[in-house]
Amino acid sequence: MGDYRRAYERSVTDPEGFWRDAAALIDWVTPPGRILDDSAAPLYRWFPGAELNTCHNALDRHVDAGRGEQPALVHDSPVTGALTTYTYRGLRDEVAIFAGALRRLGVAQGDRVVIYMAMIPETVVAMLACARLGAVHSVVFGGFGAKELAARIDDARPVVVVAASCGVEAGRVVPYLPMLDAALDLATHRPQRCVIFQRPQHPGRLREGRDLSWGAAIEDAEPAGCVPVAATDPLYILYTSGTTGKPKGVVRDNGGHAVALRWSMEKIFNTGPGDVFWAASDVGWVVGHSYIVYGPLLTGATTVLYEGKPVGTPDAGAFWRVAAQHRVTTMFTAPTAIRAIKKEDPAGRLVRDLPSLRLLFLAGERLDPQTYEWAGSLLGVPVIDNWWQTETGWPIAASPRGIEALPTKPGSPSVPMPGYRVRVVSPSGSEAAPGEDGAIVLQLPLPPGCLPTLWGDDARYVSSYLSAYPGNYLTGDGGRFDEDGYLYVMGRTDDVINVAGHRLSTGAMEEVLAGHPAVAECAVIGVADPLKGQLPRGFVVLKSGVEADPIGLEEELVALVRAQIGAVAALRRVDVVSGLPKTRSGKILRRTMRGIADGTDEPVPSTIEDPAVLDRLRPVLLDHRG
Repeated sequence: MGDYRRAYERSVTDPEGFWRDAAALIDWVTPPGRILDDSAAPLYRWFPGAELNTCHNALDRHVDAGRGEQPALVHDSPVTGALTTYTYRGLRDEVAIFAGALRRLGVAQGDRVVIYMAMIPETVVAMLACARLGAVHSVVFGGFGAKELAARIDDARPVVVVAASCGVEAGRVVPYLPMLDAALDLATHRPQRCVIFQRPQHPGRLREGRDLSWGAAIEDAEPAGCVPVAATDPLYILYTSGTTGKPKGVVRDNGGHAVALRWSMEKIFNTGPGDVFWAASDVGWVVGHSYIVYGPLLTGATTVLYEGKPVGTPDAGAFWRVAAQHRVTTMFTAPTAIRAIKKEDPAGRLVRDLPSLRLLFLAGERLDPQTYEWAGSLLGVPVIDNWWQTETGWPIAASPRGIEALPTKPGSPSVPMPGYRVRVVSPSGSEAAPGEDGAIVLQLPLPPGCLPTLWGDDARYVSSYLSAYPGNYLTGDGGRFDEDGYLYVMGRTDDVINVAGHRLSTGAMEEVLAGHPAVAECAVIGVADPLKGQLPRGFVVLKSGVEADPIGLEEELVALVRAQIGAVAALRRVDVVSGLPKTRSGKILRRTMRGIADGTDEPVPSTIEDPAVLDRLRPVLLDHRG
């Protein structure tokens, strides 16, 4: 039995012993006695009765251990030309001062603070300052629309809102204060104060009596110490990016979160103190929470905060420049980012020498085999697909490089991580055989670090996640295991289409389309059909510099799908388009595309990266010929 198998078996046969050992890597005010509280099942809590402070574990403990001069945070902003490094001591001191400022504004343990900011160091400072006080932060992605921001303010009911005056992107500045003003006009809850970090690219107009500049807030503020909190107390709320209805506030507790992230950094990402970890994501998403801010700092690594894009800041070599300049050892980004780089620089001419880079992790949406193979051959390092969700906070499936360098398989995020009892089930709830598609569920209890509930709504947590298959958490994703126990995640279960009674995965069709040498990225959606219920439609974006006859290419792609999946797939139309609509985190808006094609007026998420892309695609979606 290999090291991974031993670790996994222990995690499911002796979960309390497994996580007790993992908790030894965390500093506790009151060490854990009981490990798992199952008295209110299916609502489980980890480390009841224990006390700690997450900010102490992320900053102070490293300073106290004599590593205060090690770089903790590197802010690299090609869009503003800024490059700043914070040591652990320097970051701790800034966090303590801002925590003192928040305390002076009335923020106390258990209070909420909404953070509406950009990819700047002050965002990290604000998050950690809340953790220092035992307050609960809720980061809302910078540039989120007023209606969505208002809904989150009304649900979290913050004492203070911390905002930046603007965000900066390649070629444009996005003012935030008009959206904050509109959100607070819409919201029924009124925060006591708003702290505004004025960015020189676009200072905003402050509202007298409500707004306070960051500089004024911290002036003469007394540094705040770390407040011990219960392990089961919430650290943050992160709202899922739904388009309608009341947002779902995913809760992350302090104790389980610290234990799981510290364990995952070492055992999954093979990252330890002094290593340089770069998650090329956004702090507004779960990857940013887990692996820009908390995971690396809990570990004593150096984390990179990048304010830029994979292409356009200034070119498709931007990521390789950052990785080389900052001697990144482990990199984490989305497959979409790598596909964007591949589209602009398919031959990899802009890649630099990367002697420090050991591993590239990709997650966020399905990693197609072509992107996996391109990145691996280009960089010469292992490419590790991994799969998880906002709700879980850390990977469900991966190749755990700090335990055992398991071989990877194209199209698979590898195997379940210790603590996760992953099952693939049929609609009746019975176990699917290897190779058979089904719904992916996680047997309860979920491991530490996963959501214990939704903010203020246990009943909704149970009905949304735990009721479909009692005793299991519904991931909402479909897939299968192979004979070796490797998991294949084929996409959201609502991306499984029904063609004349045959259930077909659009992800499988996308895998075929992406394999064509002319295709940079693709999407397949199911559209309503009066005869067969649904029919698939494909959309492809060509690689930069590739010219192809659209009709001839469509025929080639349709033939490929027919050859590899079968005539049952019924894919007869593939359109060549200039771009696919995506969220700012890189997810393709398949549901929105499907709604437009079906005429159901699907709302457009405020997280869309470029609405013009969807506007250009709309006439194609509405064209139902053939």
